[in-house]
Amino acid sequence: MNVNFKIGFAVSALVSAIVLTACQEKPEPQAEQVTAAVKTVALIEAKIERVELPKKQFCDEDGCTQYDFQNVKTNLDWIDAYFLDRMKKDVPMAFSVDAHQTQTASDVAVTSPKGLNQNSIYVRFISQQYNLATFVIQSYTYVAGSAHGMQHNEFVTFDLNTQKRLALTDILKPNVEAKVAEQLYDANASWLTQHDITRDKLQLSDNYFYGVNGIVFVYPLYELAPYAEGMPELRLPYQIAKDLVKAEYLPALPQIKADQPVKQEN
Repeated sequence: MNVNFKIGFAVSALVSAIVLTACQEKPEPQAEQVTAAVKTVALIEAKIERVELPKKQFCDEDGCTQYDFQNVKTNLDWIDAYFLDRMKKDVPMAFSVDAHQTQTASDVAVTSPKGLNQNSIYVRFISQQYNLATFVIQSYTYVAGSAHGMQHNEFVTFDLNTQKRLALTDILKPNVEAKVAEQLYDANASWLTQHDITRDKLQLSDNYFYGVNGIVFVYPLYELAPYAEGMPELRLPYQIAKDLVKAEYLPALPQIKADQPVKQEN
């Protein structure tokens, strides 16, 4: 009888221990784990601000140049700083405060009888696809007396996770440049043929951006077409690019069933 009592007591104690253990609250996850779970890529917010320069025009023995610079103001300081540093590097005289630069607009007629040279740089936010944010640097230069000015659009894509600008070689798989050029020609053969551009003459441009339907390669004035046509753009459809671009740098593509026809663009 005593033995049975001891066994019953032991079983009862064991059951109580299991119930109490099950009812205890689980420890809270570590702060680092919570942060990692909810960490998201910043959503770009951008507006335009005029860059304050020491003076609006720079004059030397060759004449005077008038400057107009505009930069983006985003919620990410490192992006704003990148473009401002680019301006200072590309056009250092615009930021110079040398004492001898004292001419005013009234002196232009004497210094530069042909008129004012012009130099403008505008930075614009284009789009964001998760961690890929694209901007454009729109520059325009005009030399007084010339028939027309020269414009250029340089597209800049950042990886927001690494805070790095992505060159074309960064997003492509290794050793596929020749294949990309071949596919790019095939995708734009009609336009290229009309402009007498043969396959062997087409070079890849490192100036690119992510378009709606594909990666767009942008070429300088005069390289593929006359000045009047502006900067040519050749598109490589994403369905083709998916085999040539690293997966982490390819936008999410729609899933198309094998028996579903693909709508052709005009």
